This record gives sequence, C-alpha cells and structure tokens, in this order.
Amino acid sequence: MSEVVLSLEDVVAGYGRAAPVLRGLTVPVRAGEVVCLVGPNGAGKSTALKVASGLLAPRSGRVLLDGRDVTGLPPQRLLALGLAHVLQGHSVFREMTVAENVRLGGYTVRDQARLNARIEAVKELFPVVGERWGSMAGLLSGGQQKQVEFARALMLEPSVVLLDEPSMGLDPRNTQVVFDRIDLMRRTGVAVLLVEQNARRALEMADLGCVLDLGRVHISGPARELAADPRLGRLYLGGAPAS
Repeated sequence: MSEVVLSLEDVVAGYGRAAPVLRGLTVPVRAGEVVCLVGPNGAGKSTALKVASGLLAPRSGRVLLDGRDVTGLPPQRLLALGLAHVLQGHSVFREMTVAENVRLGGYTVRDQARLNARIEAVKELFPVVGERWGSMAGLLSGGQQKQVEFARALMLEPSVVLLDEPSMGLDPRNTQVVFDRIDLMRRTGVAVLLVEQNARRALEMADLGCVLDLGRVHISGPARELAADPRLGRLYLGGAPAS
C-alpha cells in the first residue's frame, strides 16, 4: 500500500464554547488515493478539512503531514509543506485573468524557471487553463472556474489536496469534468481528501470511503463497496442504489 501522507488522529474539534463537532476522528490519506468523507449534515465533514488545513485548531488529537506533527500550524505554513485546500464554492478572482489567478498559487516561487515549469504542468493537466489563459476568470463557466482553482492549488506541487464540495452548483456535464480532473490528480500521485454533496458519485470514483456520524468514522472501507451498500444508501445517500 502507498504511504500515509496525511493523518488525522483522534481529533476533537469544534467552534467556540459549543459541543465538539469532531469527537475522536481518525482518517488516513495515502499517496495517490482519493478518500471521500460522507455522512449527514452536521457530521463534521467540512470541519475535518478545516482542521487538516489549519483553518481550525483542534482541541485535542494530532494532524500528521508526511509523518510530521503539524497540529495547529497556520494554512500558509501547511501550504508550504505540501497541503493545499480548495474551499467550498468558487474562489477564483473574477476580475482577474486566468493567468493571474493561477500565478497567485505560485506566489512564493522565486525561481522563474521553476515557476514556468509549474505553469506548463498545470496547463497540461487542465487544458482549459491554457486555452483561456488571457480571459477574465469571471467569464468562465462554473466547471472551468473550478479547474482554475485546481490548477492554482497545484502550483506548489502539494502532496495532499483537500476538496470541499467541488461540484457544488455545477450541472451534470461540468460535474463529470470535475471528477475526471480529480481522478487525473490522483494518477499524478497526489493524495485527495474529498467532501462532496454528490456522495454516491464521489464514492464510485474514490478509493476509500469514510462515513462520519456524530464526529467519528462510523463505517469505512473500499469506496465502491460502500456506495453499493443498501444500508448506507438508505441512511446517507438518498435511497438504495439502483439494481
């Protein structure tokens, strides 16, 4: 099996003085794999991503990145160490060009040759980025904007990418494009921790599925097997899968 590059270990986390949302969450993410978190609203899926990326400090437990304890480090430090977080919704700067958006992802790269190499690499992964390089980002479709966000996230060659609801608001065709690009990231060796509203579709393409309930992993296993489990369908996925 591939090595674990990101691990949340027995994490307890919440907001303010409220009861914790995560109550002992443990999730491993291996290189070149997609791990999908599913579960009912309030189960802690997005909170898990926030803890992993440093947006929320846990009350207890650990976050390990490439075996290093990075618990509580700020997002910019984690980005430099190889962890990128693509937030829920569209985060492109609409009044900037695609080129300007993508270059922002490599703002810490001082070596121009390396920066140019990274730009060419993300253009190859996401052809629409190269095709619309000089266009205003706000003129792109929702699916195209999401690919710009992916490209920007990969500019520093992260080992782990966190994706929070990447297909939100997209039509079926653009949703398929987004999932195809996630698969492409996996095939380049990037580890992906995914939270997705289209849970059944996400489980069908992921490697590992983790069903969260009350802030813990309730069930985990090969994602396709979970997607076909009728119990999971009734509880979390809007009905049993079609036979």
